[in-house]
Amino acid sequence: MAEETTKATGPIRMTAINRMMESIRYKAQILARTNKLDSGIMDSGIVGFAIGLALVMIFILVPALLLGGI
Repeated sequence: MAEETTKATGPIRMTAINRMMESIRYKAQILARTNKLDSGIMDSGIVGFAIGLALVMIFILVPALLLGGI
């Protein structure tokens, strides 16, 4: 009788542990993906800012200079 109890609780405990592990694995994958995205954005942030600043200067200053506003 005691053997049946230990056998019955074994798979149930493993199922609960497997569910927890799947949850932890899923959350770890989301965290890793978010970190990669943040790293990519931070890496290209300075270059993007410089390109945006250059475009603004071209679109604002060049027409102003051509029209004699400055």
